[in-house]
Amino acid sequence: MRRAEAVIDLDAIRDNVARLREHAGDRDLMAVVKADGYGHGIAESARAARDGGADWLGVAFLDEALGLRAGGDTGSILSWLAVPGERYTDAISAAVEVTAYSLGELDEIVAAARQLGARAAVQLKLDSGLGRGGAQPDDWPALVEAAVAAQASGAVEVTGIWSHLACSDEPGHVSIAAQTAQFEAGVGEAVTAGLEPRHLHLANSGGALASPQTWFTMVRPGIAIYGVSPFADGGSPIPLTPAMTLRSRVALVKRVQADSGVSYGHTYVTSRETTLALIPVGYGDGIPRHASGRGPVLLSGRRYVVAGRVCMDQLVVDIGDAPAAAGDAVVLFGRPDEGEPTAHDWAQAADTIGYEIVTRLGSRVPRTYVGGAST
Repeated sequence: MRRAEAVIDLDAIRDNVARLREHAGDRDLMAVVKADGYGHGIAESARAARDGGADWLGVAFLDEALGLRAGGDTGSILSWLAVPGERYTDAISAAVEVTAYSLGELDEIVAAARQLGARAAVQLKLDSGLGRGGAQPDDWPALVEAAVAAQASGAVEVTGIWSHLACSDEPGHVSIAAQTAQFEAGVGEAVTAGLEPRHLHLANSGGALASPQTWFTMVRPGIAIYGVSPFADGGSPIPLTPAMTLRSRVALVKRVQADSGVSYGHTYVTSRETTLALIPVGYGDGIPRHASGRGPVLLSGRRYVVAGRVCMDQLVVDIGDAPAAAGDAVVLFGRPDEGEPTAHDWAQAADTIGYEIVTRLGSRVPRTYVGGAST
């Protein structure tokens, strides 16, 4: 009888991965489990993704990769975001593949490998047009040349080349073709220089779902494995099952008169005598304050929207004359096939994306795991 909880269906993650893997044909699949599995729990999400056939796990930071190793994962893992002085010796010792964006990063990886007397598995990242991590096309030849020399010395093995799409959530966007061409050119340069990368990946969730020209040897879905669409309309060309259901319980029900102000600033004022239900979750739990007056909830089979502002620990809904009592179950988002609001609905209400809705849930909301994969 918790105040609130996020119920994570691990079978949904498993099944989403399996569907994505089938959709992408004979390509490998890297399930991205960074940011604590997008709020779903990194270790649990990783196990469910492996059960669904994930060949690789992808994380942003080395600490995430090492945590997976400590939890018993022995499969292929790629980590990609580092700062100077990163513990590459730990990565190499744990057989975690790392990414080089620049000559400086590659030099640090080589030094760590030589310190251990071992070979580091490295993937090179090309900035094909996102303008974020990775080597710029003008800097790419120098990085490739240095990687060829490092591989010849025995310090590294370049196992892959990858990049990231800027507008995969807009299928057909002109940048997708441009980035694909830039990526192909970069791979061509690397192969001509003498590298033989086995793993070539560009497609994130949007690309994996809707842009097959970006698939290469591997796809790299993140948000889609958790059943949240990357697209603005919330749709998907294949079935995806939301894995997270955020639920709470009514803390208080009270009858108020017309013209009663509700919550901070009185941005909502009752138009008639009505019933208010107090729900004990707020922005301190990760509920977006930007969804004030718009965020949907399901209470006793009916949908309502937040009345007034979301507070740190609570929000209010105006339920009119509907019956309700303290302790009644409330669903903020979950599965549309059960009539529940979705993370996409909350994203629209807050003018953000579904990624943020599920990832921002804080530690005050315990995760409860269900499904066969949870065992």
